[in-house]
Amino acid sequence: MIIAPAEKKMWERSSSKNGKHQMTDEEINNKYERGQQRILTEMNREKLPSFAESLKKTKYMNVRPFYQRRLRWDKTKQSQLIESFLINIPVPPIILYEKEYNSYEVMDGQQRITAIKDFYNNNLKLEGLELWSELNGRTYQQLPDKIKAGIDRRAISSVVLITESTQSTEEAFFLKQITFERLNTGGVHLSKQEIRNCIYSSKFNELLLNLAENKTFVEAWDIPIDDEEKLKDNNLYKKMEDVELVLRFFAFRHVNEFRNGIESFLNLYMLKSLDFSDEDIQILEKIFIDTINLASQVYENKLFKPFDPKNKNWKEKSYKAFYDAVMVGFSRHLENYDILIEKKSKIFEATKKLLQQDSKKLFTGAGRTKADLQTRIRLFDDMLAQIIAE
Repeated sequence: MIIAPAEKKMWERSSSKNGKHQMTDEEINNKYERGQQRILTEMNREKLPSFAESLKKTKYMNVRPFYQRRLRWDKTKQSQLIESFLINIPVPPIILYEKEYNSYEVMDGQQRITAIKDFYNNNLKLEGLELWSELNGRTYQQLPDKIKAGIDRRAISSVVLITESTQSTEEAFFLKQITFERLNTGGVHLSKQEIRNCIYSSKFNELLLNLAENKTFVEAWDIPIDDEEKLKDNNLYKKMEDVELVLRFFAFRHVNEFRNGIESFLNLYMLKSLDFSDEDIQILEKIFIDTINLASQVYENKLFKPFDPKNKNWKEKSYKAFYDAVMVGFSRHLENYDILIEKKSKIFEATKKLLQQDSKKLFTGAGRTKADLQTRIRLFDDMLAQIIAE
């Protein structure tokens, strides 16, 4: 199997927490006094006009880092936030991460900040208001003076994460993730991948986002990437599960290192990926593209759609478990690319036979343990190896 240079070393230092001894009360107290696993935060509160003006400062706040590219609030939702300020309904604080002094990255609150910014820049025409329907169709500049003054009196609160006090980089990221999950107070529950992308922002994360727009990939998962209206309703896209699927491919290529469940293992791979060089990124990009192109040429419009022995037909939708096996399996045989294309009809029939024998439904979702993942990948890998050897 082709792997990037950094991947050859990424598992040398185990991240397992095994071996921890039972701590005494004195040791626990000492740990607390040293400030271990405590986040330093500060609370701020700023009037809306001042806050909107501060957003114009260079490098002051990255409102839309690349990992938060998928807006969910429409104009009505934005307008309702402004109405909440007007009638003085409490608005949850935004959560910021201080990357460097007086320079922040938005961890939670992108939608609220964007709505405030658009409103004060007169780019938001209020709509969908119920309590103050008289204001529908107006921008900030067009509002009556007393209404503007009433909104201007309101403030937005923020929780700023200053620093982590930890013994290692890995503990720092873990603590940051826990903090983000527990402080996340946005109106829309964030998925694991959205949180993961926030915590582990990197060149590799950018690669995941880019590969999730691969034409063959989006067609296989029926993601309408070119239709913004339909895209808003696509669950895979909205929750960044498409990005997670790309991550699963890279992580499950190392299935023998699997530990602590799928979510934790994906987090671990993201943490390890922070050390990837530009060369590693280029190699990994080529591996993914070559693999999905190979799989697509073999299965064509049946890509990632397992065979259903009961109905004697291919399923109409793609399955994650089958995707894992197909992608990891083909990635282990890229050196035999031309041979596999030549024998595509044999692979097609062998796949049907493999799925007919799948009594445990390993390829259609059941089983999330290390043994399950290893088995489904091994079965598919062995099938390809046998066909290559014929």
